[in-house]
Parts: sequence; C-alpha cells; structure tokens
Amino acid sequence: MTYDLLRTLRLTTVFGNPGSTKQPFLQDFPADFTYVLALQEASVIAMADTFAQVTRRPALVNVHSSAGLGNAIGNLVAAFHGNTPLIITSGQQHRELVIGEPYLGNREATTLPKPWVKWSYEPARAEDVPEAFMRAYAVALQPPTGPVYLSIPMDDWKRPLSGFARVRTVSDRVAPDTERLRGFADRISASRRPALVFGPEVDRAGGWDGAVALAEKLRAAVYGAPLLDRASFPEDHSLFRGPLGMSVKTISDRLTGHDLVVVIGAEVFRYYPYVPGDYLPAGTELLQITADPDVAAAARVGDSLIGDPRTAIELLLDMVTDGSARAVPEPMARPVSCHGCRAARSPRRRCTPPSAGSGRPTRSLSTNRPPRWRSRSSGFPRSGPDRSSPRPVGASDGAPLPRWGSRWATGTGASTGRWSA
Repeated sequence: MTYDLLRTLRLTTVFGNPGSTKQPFLQDFPADFTYVLALQEASVIAMADTFAQVTRRPALVNVHSSAGLGNAIGNLVAAFHGNTPLIITSGQQHRELVIGEPYLGNREATTLPKPWVKWSYEPARAEDVPEAFMRAYAVALQPPTGPVYLSIPMDDWKRPLSGFARVRTVSDRVAPDTERLRGFADRISASRRPALVFGPEVDRAGGWDGAVALAEKLRAAVYGAPLLDRASFPEDHSLFRGPLGMSVKTISDRLTGHDLVVVIGAEVFRYYPYVPGDYLPAGTELLQITADPDVAAAARVGDSLIGDPRTAIELLLDMVTDGSARAVPEPMARPVSCHGCRAARSPRRRCTPPSAGSGRPTRSLSTNRPPRWRSRSSGFPRSGPDRSSPRPVGASDGAPLPRWGSRWATGTGASTGRWSA
C-alpha cells in the first residue's frame, strides 16, 4: 500500500545506502522504482538534494539508522538552508526489541535530525506508515519547502493493512497581502534610485523572467544576495551590479547612494564574517518579500511582507510606475576572459575566480564551496537561462561532487533551473 502511495506521489526514485534495518523496505522493491546507490549517507543527501532541485519535486531518501543519519547531518544542513524538499527515512529496530536498546536501535530517533528538518516523526503504529508518508510529503512541499524525517521500525513493512492510503493535495504557494504589497509598490515608484536584491527563492518559485522584467521596468540596479545558493537574475545583464558582499560593513557600503533597497526571496542578510558597520547607509530604507516567516522575522532592518516571490513580482509589475525617468545604472566592469591568457598557459600562475568565471562557455557546469572564493567569484557573467552551477549552503564541504553524481546517475543533467557558482 505504501508503495502505491509513493507511486501516486511520483516518489519512485530512491537515494540510499542500504543496510540491515532497511532490508524489509527493499525486499519487495517495485520494478518500476529506481534505487540510486551511494556508499555513505552524506553523499546520499547531496545527490537527492540536486535531484529534487533540478526536477522541482520532492526526493525520497533512505539512510541507516542512528550513526547513518548522523553521517547525513552535514549535508542535511545544506538541504535545510537551501529549502530542498527531501523525505528522509531511516530504519528503526523491531518494535519488540526497541525497549531494550538493541543493536541498530535509533535512540530518540525523531530528535537526532533536529533542527535541520521541518518535521520529524516515528509512527506509533504500523498502520500509520502510509499516512505518515502523506503528511511528510505535504510538509516538505509547503512553503518554506524543506527536508522532513521519518523513522520506520523494520517490522512495520511486513504488517498487512486493510483499506487504502488517503491521497491529498496541498498548496505550495501563499499569495501576498495585496494591500500591503500596494504600499510597497508606491514606495518603490517614489524611489529616486532603487536597488533590487534577488535571492534564491525567486528562481525556486519560477520567477526568473519576472525578476528581469521588474528590473527593466524600474531601471533599477540589481545585486546578488550574499552567499546565495541559486541565482535568480542573469549575471551578464546590463543592470546587474555584482555581489553585495557578505559582511555588515561591506553590504552597507555597497548600498550607499540608494534610497530604497528591495530584497525579494532572500534573507536580510546572510552575513559572514562579522565586520562592524551600519546595517544600512543613512537615508536608505529596505523592503523585504519572502515566502518564509522565519526569514522575515530574522531580518535586522526593513519592512517585510510574506508571500510567494513569483506571485509578488508579477503583481508588482502591474502596480509600480515605469522608471524611464531614472538614469540607467552604469554597467559594472567585466573581467577579461582567461582563455589564452598567460595565467592559463603557465603552470606557475593561477586564473583568478573572476577571470576563470568569465571564460566559461554556455552549458558548462561548475561549483565552489569556500566563502572566500564565493565573495570573489560572484557577480561575473556566468549564470543565465542555459547555465547551471549548484552551490551547497551551510558550509558543507562534502556536497559538490555527489551533486554532480546525482545529475549523471538520474539523467537530470539538463538543468531546468538557474544556479550560481
């Protein structure tokens, strides 16, 4: 019955590292399902993360109990910060044995993955397993999307169930308050020199084209959000002004001269490292639109609005006045391609991140991890509708390579989203 439910929900690709407590789940594995094998749980999570982001639907994950889930936590942090909808399952020992703390028993199973999951649950009865999957699916999909966790005792898979699994549908978008949004639009229209900051929520919501249209209508400079994991604006566009930076001081200095900053689909802000300064320049106001109430609550400055970024952008396009009277922002300086340069030819010299990024051909793939590289490489002409480069969030060193493995193993190499390297 549970397999029928998973099939209905299109959860037929499973990423996992099979082991003892998961054997009952795999014994009757359907022929129309696909199992993507990894030899360590951190790789399992990273591969499933990319699969979910590229296919734009939840991914099903199967890891070892206890220590195996512990192995997965590092990349689970990245999936949580990246709002990736993962349904992570691990086996639990036989219900008859659990009270005696048996080998492979998962002590306090629902506590271990917190706080890096939206919901964590172990069914009280075997009969609750299908409904637990249905709820996990609903929670993972609802904004803000993210990973969830189920601990399933091994004997539950062999318990016969009568009846049928209830299949439900849930909304995955929340419309913004139009009255408050109209107030935002009036402030944007009255701005003399607005700046737009588009975060990863925009592209996850399918708002790439709307973001371009809004920037062009307003004649507004566009900046890349700090430490973004997914690009939401073409970085080779003439209105793109590069990255904001990452520290309090750097961001404030970068925004000097703008009377209004509009942050859509991003935190305000994802700071690193700590360099003291003003959170905003004197005379600058800030508006934030996000689908995540926690992100809105955590903002250090500005006025926030909760709602789907794509919907908000599309409504703003009709609400704001044309910015043709504003001066066109000066285009940013672009680095020279490193193809054929002395650094590329000499083994003793290295291409810098800017020059390496500028030389990438379209349809090429790349990734990076350290914040020091990101701060230098963001903002160069790399991302566009046909360029894709995933970036892990949350300082997870082990994520990049398994992400590529997922694209090759599952046939999702052709990107349907835009990523930033």
